[in-house]
Amino acid sequence: MNLTQRCQYALRALFELARKAETNPEDPVLPSAVIARIQAIPKRFLDGILLELRQAGFVESRRGKAGGFCLARSSGVIHVGEIVRFYNGTMAPVDCRHGGERPCPLKGGCVFESLWDEARLALERVYDSISLAELVARERRLAATHAGRPLDLPDIRPLALAKHPPAA
Repeated sequence: MNLTQRCQYALRALFELARKAETNPEDPVLPSAVIARIQAIPKRFLDGILLELRQAGFVESRRGKAGGFCLARSSGVIHVGEIVRFYNGTMAPVDCRHGGERPCPLKGGCVFESLWDEARLALERVYDSISLAELVARERRLAATHAGRPLDLPDIRPLALAKHPPAA
């Protein structure tokens, strides 16, 4: 199963909002331009994604000079699986049983059906067990592991890692 580019961008945008909420709970709002820059997402594309995420109840928007976006729910209760399903639908690796264009002539008697189900269930277990808060915690552990050593990051570093610039 491949995640669409739109789904990947949505996950990265939500991750950035989760990181902001965890590092600055009093002011969890980020403008879309900041999210786009930090996560290297084309802003025009991100604006459409943020609108979809707002309509789906993942984010809220704030107007005004200090406006932008923030999570609509706690980062601990938003799981990767929710976002993947919102953008990609089913997590089935093969769509022969899950809404394919034409029904499979082997349906019901195919040896691969149980394999596809096992793969789907395994993927759902992984995605449904990881919250945005867990991703933020994983990044924090990664940063601590690499403290004092150069990280192989793009020039636009996430805000949380900016305190640990690579050694010259």
